[in-house]
Amino acid sequence: MGTDIGAGTTFNMLQTLNEAYKVLQLQGYRLSAYEAFYLATLGGAKSLGLDDLIGNFLPGKEADFVVMEPTATPLQQLRYDNSVSLVDKLFVMMTLGDDRSIYRTYVDGRLVYERN
Repeated sequence: MGTDIGAGTTFNMLQTLNEAYKVLQLQGYRLSAYEAFYLATLGGAKSLGLDDLIGNFLPGKEADFVVMEPTATPLQQLRYDNSVSLVDKLFVMMTLGDDRSIYRTYVDGRLVYERN
C-alpha cells in the first residue's frame, strides 16, 4: 500500500487507507486495520525489497515516520473514546484520519514538522 497519487486520489496515506478499505468492501473483502497499517509500513517495504532499510522501528533502519493525534477532530474523538481495542482505535485512524491527524513528522529521525 502506498501513494504517489498516480493511482490514488491523495498523497495522504490515511485517506488512501480509507479508500482502499471502501474499495475492498465493495469487492466483499474486509480489510482489517492491522492489515492496512502493515501494508502501509513493513508490507509495502517488503513488496519493494526494502524491508532491510525501512518499514519498522528496528535499530539501523531509516526512520521516516509520523506521530499521529488520534483525536484531532470531534468525530475522531467520539469514535476513539468509544473504541475498546487497539484494532478499533486503528480503524478510527484508518477511516477518519487525514492531514489534521498528523502531529509530528520525522525524516531520517529528525523532527521536520510539528503542528502547533
